[in-house]
Amino acid sequence: MTNRIAIRYNYIAIRDMTLGEKIRYLRSVEGTLRGLGREMTQLEVTRAIKRDLGKTISQSYLSQIEGGSRPHLTNTTRLLLAKFFKVHPGYLVNDPKGYSTELTSNFLAADDALDLWLISGAERFRRDPEVSQALLKVARHEDTRQCLVLLAAILDTPGLAERLLQVLGPAGVNHRGATRGR
Repeated sequence: MTNRIAIRYNYIAIRDMTLGEKIRYLRSVEGTLRGLGREMTQLEVTRAIKRDLGKTISQSYLSQIEGGSRPHLTNTTRLLLAKFFKVHPGYLVNDPKGYSTELTSNFLAADDALDLWLISGAERFRRDPEVSQALLKVARHEDTRQCLVLLAAILDTPGLAERLLQVLGPAGVNHRGATRGR
């Protein structure tokens, strides 16, 4: 089964983000597109840039960008990263406060729009790894709509979600995300 993700070379749905957040997001997307099932590490990105484009960028430089200590890129670095991640160079800047857009096409199928929405949600909830991974798993599923409809049916059945979570849920976590036994 192939992992089907709606993000193509120029379709990314996001909210206002810093440059560092965008690079982390693109590493996550690139890892998914390359079939890793996880985000690419900074080191993997630098090695892939050297292998794919014959250019170099250091892992420490990427770390400084993502950490916010380098809020701006040189034009050379911006063009290199844009080419590697296949985004417009103008994307690789901090967004102004309140800026929000979805760079999508009217040609996207409904499942593709759902996938983009779920991937965007996974990024927004990256500090909650279980929720972030759950959203990415639904986005990768071959029938995203069916997954969401199934979830609705589970939630419509009294007590079923709690019972399923007890049987299938992550060990040591209850349905509210708190650790059991505290």
